[in-house]
Amino acid sequence: MVLREPISTTYHRQHNIKKTYPFLTNTTAKPRHPSYAITTHPDHQLFTPVMKLINTTTLQITEFFDRNVPPYAILSHTWITDQEVTYQELLASTATHKTGYRKIQQCCAQALTDNLHWAWVDTCCIDKSSSAELTESINSMFRYYAEAQICYAYLADVQESGDMVVLEDALEQSRWFTRGWTLQELLAPQKLLFYSRDWKALGGREKWRHHIAHITKIHEEALRGGAVACREFSIAQKMSWASGRQSTRDEDNAYSLLGLFDVQMPLLYGEGTKAFIRLQEEIMKSSDDQSIFAWEYD
Repeated sequence: MVLREPISTTYHRQHNIKKTYPFLTNTTAKPRHPSYAITTHPDHQLFTPVMKLINTTTLQITEFFDRNVPPYAILSHTWITDQEVTYQELLASTATHKTGYRKIQQCCAQALTDNLHWAWVDTCCIDKSSSAELTESINSMFRYYAEAQICYAYLADVQESGDMVVLEDALEQSRWFTRGWTLQELLAPQKLLFYSRDWKALGGREKWRHHIAHITKIHEEALRGGAVACREFSIAQKMSWASGRQSTRDEDNAYSLLGLFDVQMPLLYGEGTKAFIRLQEEIMKSSDDQSIFAWEYD
């Protein structure tokens, strides 16, 4: 995404905003969907929230309804093509040879060390064969990270080093800081700890806050963690945090920002860059912050 200063007047002129989006003239924001009311069907059928968690001792998956979710750890990481473990593969124990299985094992082992008996990993705790479940999970992702007891950020390309300068350089070059999905995973958790490729502790977000702000251009106050810390910043500022980050699919550049802007919408994989326009429309329904028009998808 690229910041384009003139887009406000250009967008209004070319798209006749007041006619197309009459709610922009209404200063009363429309009520937002509650976090558990996810629209997954054109008929606006609501999907009852279910969260899949991994038992950190047995590596078996159990489903929990929203109000009965136990304390859990959550993993943040970058995906490796063809090496991640799906929900079906974990159930059938057919992917123990994959690199991704090692990440699940290490995440669960660390959670047990932290006295947590449940963990959530995005690769295998979402049944991606179900479009309804995928929509619910992506719309709830920010909340999943925000409500976790602890988040482990696994940096597969960073080696532990006793030399602080070497480690700072390694962090600055890490792929984790360039991906679209890891933005909310950096901001949402109340407690975030970084781990090297060998699962050696590198310290928490608080320790690295100043350096992370330098790497990401995110204000240090936003790096204190949680939705409350992000509320103080404008739409344009939040969009700037996402600028330059990459996702495998164009749609995910928009879908990965849903929680950051506290909006929800159905997923339409195949729509390409139109997803960003839909994201803007949803944001405008609940905000009169005109700084949104400084941004377009590029």
